[in-house]
Amino acid sequence: MSSPEPDGPALHVPVLLDRVTELLAPPLAADGAVLVDCTLGLAGHSLALLSAHPGLRLIGLDRDPDARAEAGARIAAAGFGDRVTLVPAVFDELPDVLADLGVAEVQGILFDLGVSSLQLDRPTRGFSYSTDAPLDMRMDPGAPRTAADVVNTYSRGELTRVLKVYGEERFAGRIASAIERERAREPFTGTARLAELVRNSIPAATRRTGGHPAKRTFQALRIEVNDELGVLDRALPAAIDALAVGGRLVVISFHSLEDRIVKQTLAAEATDRTPPGMPVPMPQHAPVLRLVTRGGEAPSEDEVAANPRAASARVRAAERIRRPA
Repeated sequence: MSSPEPDGPALHVPVLLDRVTELLAPPLAADGAVLVDCTLGLAGHSLALLSAHPGLRLIGLDRDPDARAEAGARIAAAGFGDRVTLVPAVFDELPDVLADLGVAEVQGILFDLGVSSLQLDRPTRGFSYSTDAPLDMRMDPGAPRTAADVVNTYSRGELTRVLKVYGEERFAGRIASAIERERAREPFTGTARLAELVRNSIPAATRRTGGHPAKRTFQALRIEVNDELGVLDRALPAAIDALAVGGRLVVISFHSLEDRIVKQTLAAEATDRTPPGMPVPMPQHAPVLRLVTRGGEAPSEDEVAANPRAASARVRAAERIRRPA
């Protein structure tokens, strides 16, 4: 997966592939190990891991039927179909997915957050500001709320909040006011008109740097439409709970909001929670996780040069070291 959108087209290249493969190698080496790819996308990471570990079983989750179909075709072409189960699910549904499959615990879990290359590179999905398309942005095309619904029905205050919080957009208020004014004249239906409005709402001096002026607005709308941060908040504790002792969780994020949630969640579970004033650490309050990475690791300069979509990626990993008492 990949986010935010670059300024030009790119082939699907799994981000931080070598590092992810290295981080997950210890728990996946055992015959019969189970990996859950919570954001299957085009299965780039999963295909590499299936190839590296002949005894590995994969459970792949994705809410996007186009992604599941493409990933399934790639997995079958590689000859791995008999080791893979694909599930139409959002990753905060992980506990139900595992229960339905009769899987008590798993050895590896991977999250590659953001919008996938498939979604970006198919203009009809409405994720891209580079070409005109319906203002959609749903990762699950059957979901009830589109980006057009948000743009045309949210109050100015609600729009300002979404753009400021999820897009970290300095000019959120100006953009929201312009949307409110223009939608009264004609509702928004396409990406091009919205992208142009955002461009015109941002001062010219600011537009000269930082890529396309609409990228933060489009990111914010996409996060709102798909409840991405809420889903992540719910999914991470469930993922940690599903790990076997010695199992590892690896998360690739693409912006500070995602990375902050990941950092705080992993750090909390890697901290001794013995109450203050106790003379010695209490085993029942010992850390559940061990952090494997030192902070959020970035891709190399060579990787970014070869794949510009990797530029903002950060990866964090942790290993389960005990079960709760």
